[in-house]
Amino acid sequence: MPPTPDLSVVLPIYNESELIGPVLTELATLLQQHWPDAWEVLAVNDGSTDSTSGKIQEVARQHPRIRQLNLTVRTGQSGALWIGFKAARAEWIATLDADGQNDPADLPKLMDASTDADAVFGYRTARQDTWSKKMAGTIANTVRNRLLQEEIRDTGCATKIFKKQLLTPLTPWNGMHRFLGTLFLMQGAIITQRPVSHRPRTAGISKYTNWGRLIRTLRDVFGIRWLRSRYLHIAPPPTSPSTP
Repeated sequence: MPPTPDLSVVLPIYNESELIGPVLTELATLLQQHWPDAWEVLAVNDGSTDSTSGKIQEVARQHPRIRQLNLTVRTGQSGALWIGFKAARAEWIATLDADGQNDPADLPKLMDASTDADAVFGYRTARQDTWSKKMAGTIANTVRNRLLQEEIRDTGCATKIFKKQLLTPLTPWNGMHRFLGTLFLMQGAIITQRPVSHRPRTAGISKYTNWGRLIRTLRDVFGIRWLRSRYLHIAPPPTSPSTP
C-alpha cells in the first residue's frame, strides 16, 4: 500500500462530463506541486447518467492518485461527501465543488492557515453567480448565523480543509454538508476563515434550485438547534494510577 497522504481532497460529482476532466487535471497538477506524492483525490461519482465516469477514468490514468468511487444510485451532495470522507486516508481532508468554480490554488493558503486551527473554511469575496443565487445564499447564511448564534461567513462555500478526526462522532444525513461548521464547533473545534476565489461556471448546469435549497437549509437549522441543545459534552475519564 502507498504511504498515507498528507491531504485527501473529496469531490462530489454528478453529471459534470463537460468540466470534470479539466477540473481534475488542474487539481492534480496543483496538488503535485505543493504536496509531491503526498496527496490523493477521491472523485465520488454520485450516480451520474452521462459520461462523467469515463472522463474521470481518463484523467486517473494520467494521475493514479485520483481514485474514482462510483455510486450506482444518487445519494446527493452530503451522501457523496460522506462516502469520500470514509475512504480518505489523510489526516487532513479538503473539499471542493466539481464545477470548476472553486480555485484549487486556494488549498495551500488554507493549509498554511491551519497551524493553530482544526478547520479552515473559505468564504467567497467576489462570488461569480447569478443575482438570485447570491441573494438566496445571503438570506440563508444571515438567518442561519442569527438563529445558531455563529459567525460562519459563507456556509455555501465548498472550499474547506479540516482534520479527519472531526468526522468521527458524526453520522450522515441529508444536508449535513451545510452544517459542518456547527457540527465541528459542537466538538470544541477551532475554525479559522479565509477569503477564497470564485470563478464563473463555464459549462454544464447547476444541480440546485436557489429557493428550494434555501427552504431546506432553513428547515434544517431548527433541527441543528435541537441537536445542539441536547448534545452531551462528555470529558474522557481520568487515567487510573498504575498498580505497582
